[in-house]
Amino acid sequence: MESILLANNAEVTGNATTSREPGGVPSWITTNTSNGTSGSDGSAGNTARTDGTQRAFTESLLKAVLASTWDSGGDPDCVMVGSFNKQAMSSFTGNATRMKGAEDKTLVAAIDIYSSDFGDIEVVPNRFMRARDALVLQKDMWAVAYLRPVSMGELSKTGDSERRLINAEYTLESRNEAGSGAVWDLTTS
Repeated sequence: MESILLANNAEVTGNATTSREPGGVPSWITTNTSNGTSGSDGSAGNTARTDGTQRAFTESLLKAVLASTWDSGGDPDCVMVGSFNKQAMSSFTGNATRMKGAEDKTLVAAIDIYSSDFGDIEVVPNRFMRARDALVLQKDMWAVAYLRPVSMGELSKTGDSERRLINAEYTLESRNEAGSGAVWDLTTS
């Protein structure tokens, strides 16, 4: 479910021969974005975004999206990134120097909370999202809406094996996409 909800996928309404599909987070965010050259935003879950030229993830790109999100009435509390850009973000210097006592024999080389001009933001690595995206999310503005909740049913037995079916019908609910933002088209290696 997490992979589907974070995919750059446009919604599919479905019919007698086509399954329904939810639009992923990248297809919803259109207000507060930073695109690489020739990249373009999706459209309210209806259209997937178009990838542009990849570029390095910098603190200035993140700060611009955070300011835009805050100006739009958002209060982002999470930056979600893939492994490569989590490491890139950990190299942001901000306006502070990281120090730890030598007696601890510990080197701090990660950022788990980014303290911005607009509040503290949790930095979350996510292996199920696209590595080229940095999602700046206000988590309470996103939800999973269920038509049929997750259920499990038994299937017919084959020999000694017992088989089960896990079934659910759900979609992504964007309660206010302007409360979130994204830095798109980031390098991944």
